[in-house]
Amino acid sequence: MADRYALALHGGAGPKPGEDYSVTEAHLADLAKRGEEMLKTGISSLDVVEKMVAEMEISGLYVAGKGSAPNTAGQVELDASIMDGSTQNAGAVSAIRDVVSPITVARAVLSNSSCVMITGEGANSFAKEQGLEGIDNPSEYYVLPIGVSQEDIEQDDMMHGTVGAVALDIHGNLAAATSTGGVFGKPAGRVGDTPIIGIGTWADQKIALSCTGTGEYFIRAGGALTAANGYKLAGDTLEQALWRMLDEVERLGGDGGLIAVNEKGEIAMAFNSDGMKRAAVSSSSELVSTTFAPCR
Repeated sequence: MADRYALALHGGAGPKPGEDYSVTEAHLADLAKRGEEMLKTGISSLDVVEKMVAEMEISGLYVAGKGSAPNTAGQVELDASIMDGSTQNAGAVSAIRDVVSPITVARAVLSNSSCVMITGEGANSFAKEQGLEGIDNPSEYYVLPIGVSQEDIEQDDMMHGTVGAVALDIHGNLAAATSTGGVFGKPAGRVGDTPIIGIGTWADQKIALSCTGTGEYFIRAGGALTAANGYKLAGDTLEQALWRMLDEVERLGGDGGLIAVNEKGEIAMAFNSDGMKRAAVSSSSELVSTTFAPCR
């Protein structure tokens, strides 16, 4: 089916019960509509997931990009990764500071570097060399996203938030992208699952995934590749594959969620936290955007 496409987005698996996330749900719905139009016109899945994540980063609505909080040293360190399923080329940055769009830097790593991941000062230098937009006044740029208070930031409780996108384009290619400001109260230099290819992000010819949650547990559970291999090697359905990994995260004591699209255009979104801000649309399914609706 030449015109088959699918797109799923997440705005993090850290929402708090009782909070109103209607603004983020509307934003995700609007993004999904725009992404759908891009896919319909033949734009590549790689370009679409980068655009979707970049828009979430600059919105200030999520714990990524503009909505990120400082670490215990008072610095905002950001992580992002992106992967092209057709080639399995990937790019990532970790602990990068004061760039408008970490995912755009990660895409530049994929396209313009022999590396897969660049970190810290090296990532900042690379972004400058590539002419990518930086932040002149960090103290004035960053904001608290919806549902996050200063008290949350001051508590060392590993509350988390991340954004991500997965897509299948009409050419049959899959891609995934993920970006985060990390957990609240994190120490300087802490890196979670988001920039690690195969853990926070994965895409190949069969499946694309983006994770959100307490990264330490996702790393220990094998992350996105645990789900991908469940789907490709163990005969899991797409949804079963996601729960294969999430159940292991829960067994280890963590929580979070993930989204996935396969080569058939099927979409699955799963979480074991209180909720996950998410939206999805495909050539065979209507747009949905929600936060707390059960997924199992």
